[in-house]
Parts: sequence; C-alpha cells; structure tokens
Amino acid sequence: MVRIRVLVVDDHRIFAESLAAALAAEPDVDVAAAGSGPAALRCLERAASEGRKYDVLLVDADLGIAAGPGSGGGPVARAVPDNGDAGLGLVDGISLVAGVRSGQPSVRCVVLAEKDDPGRAALALQAGASGWVAKDCSLQRLLAVIRGVLRDETHLPPALLTKVLRELTAARKHRTDSERLVDSLTPRELEVLRCMVAGLGRKAVAERLFLSPHTVRTHMQNVLGKLGVHSTLAAVALARRAGVGPADLDGSDAVRVG
Repeated sequence: MVRIRVLVVDDHRIFAESLAAALAAEPDVDVAAAGSGPAALRCLERAASEGRKYDVLLVDADLGIAAGPGSGGGPVARAVPDNGDAGLGLVDGISLVAGVRSGQPSVRCVVLAEKDDPGRAALALQAGASGWVAKDCSLQRLLAVIRGVLRDETHLPPALLTKVLRELTAARKHRTDSERLVDSLTPRELEVLRCMVAGLGRKAVAERLFLSPHTVRTHMQNVLGKLGVHSTLAAVALARRAGVGPADLDGSDAVRVG
C-alpha cells in the first residue's frame, strides 16, 4: 500500500493534534503535526534529509496571525514560539506555502480556513497552494482533497470559485504597478524582500545574508517605505503580485558581502 505522508500545521495545538489523530486512523495515511511555521520547516527539512518527504502540507490560513487592530483595523501578524522558535521570525500560512513550494515543489499544499476569503484564497493559489478548504468540512471531504491534489487537481469551494477568479484577474491588473515599485529597490533590498517572501524573520535574514540584525532592520524599513506599505505581510503580498519569488530555503543563493 502506498502511504500518504501529511503534515498538519496549525498554531491551535488542540485542533492540529485532533485533526492529525483523525487522519491517522486512515490505513494509508501517515501524519504529524507542527505548531508553527518554523516548526513545520524543521519537520520538512528533517524528513527530506531522511528520504521521507511529506506529500501534503495542511496549513492554517491564519497561521501566525492574531485577531486585533492592525493598520486598517484588520488582523495583525505575530510570531508563534514553538520549541525554540523565538527569534526565527514570522512565518505566516501563505508565506509558508510559498517557501515550501519553492524549496520542495513536490509537496502539495492545502490551506485550511475558518471562513471564505476570496482575496486570501487567491493569494494562496498564487503562492502555490493546490486547495482552500473550510476547517469545518467533513473528514471524508478533506481526504478527497488530499488525494485529489496528489493527482494535480486544484480544489476550491464552489461558492468561492467565481470570486477567486475575479481576484486573480484584478491581481494581474495590479501587477504592473507592483513591478514598478519593486524595481525601485536596490539589489540588497530585493534580496531582503525575497527572504521576507520566504517567511524569514530578521535574525534568520541576518544569518543568511551575513549582515547584522540592525542592518537587516534598516533594509526592511527601506523596503516597506519604498513599497508604500506598513507591514511585512503587505510587502509580501505586493512582492507576489510583482512576481518576486521567495529566497531559496536551502541557502544556495545566500550571498556574502563586505
């Protein structure tokens, strides 16, 4: 029997462990759970190094996002510590999808959402997700999606399909403006932006680019200013619209300067 290896990533541990237990009852599913983006990246890297790559990543749409007043009154990002994650920085759900699809393209990603959000569903698809599924769907529905994405299918709730297509069309119209803003960045600022798209925090970017955390902070502030945004999540969304991919998580494109 061919077994499907699934990694559940959700910072609500009870939900993650309950879902993992339900999936594990299936005879052809091996499953593990991670409580944060950094923890998930460690699981993926360890499994790949041992020749046991995961097949499907189930990612919380709100991973690393806390409800509260941010700029514009929406949700605000927060880092979720998990077994030593402090200092690794924010890895939100959509950034995690983008980073995983860049570093391990064979892994299929499905986003689990508490509510339908056409805008974020479109961002998830642009990041490389193969599906957007309601958290309150049945286990059989989720299993059908898991098996479907392994056949290269894309799964969206029917009620979302038209709105997501509209969002994707609008995103194409905005891409030219986004590209112009990204073109204003220096080569180093662009590299920092790519690290942000990959979900790396300030400390991780500093280690990767052989810079001091203070210098990285300055670069990040310059990136936000030139792009005309006020948060990392907004910068990442704009970068994706401009076609900026994440930095390669295996470190092969890290550059030493000075």
